[in-house]
Amino acid sequence: QVQLVESGGGVVQAGASLRLSCAVSGGTINNPTMAWFRQAPGKEREFVAAIRWRERNTAYADSVKGRFTISRDNAEISVFLQMDSLKPEDTAVYYCAASPRLILSAMRSQGMYNYWGQGTQVTVSS
Repeated sequence: QVQLVESGGGVVQAGASLRLSCAVSGGTINNPTMAWFRQAPGKEREFVAAIRWRERNTAYADSVKGRFTISRDNAEISVFLQMDSLKPEDTAVYYCAASPRLILSAMRSQGMYNYWGQGTQVTVSS
């Protein structure tokens, strides 16, 4: 059974950087699309970034564009989220998600993802 395991969250000050990792274990996903979503306290879960494995297409939420970078490791089925210039409003639980290949227009839709990690907390203090 496919499992996604996130790591790399923590508590940092505004302006700092963090790198989140998500590893796939227990099975394989054919040409996956992998993504990061986040959920802040009292808010709905929202899209952050996504990448299509083979094509390497990426998509970002406007709120993180230019500050966050999603990438993948082909040797191990892992995806990373490099978060720079963090702001207090980036504070949230970050979730990794995966699905067999999605079309570009579906990459931002959380309902299209079959597999989810447990989440990792990111806290940015001002």
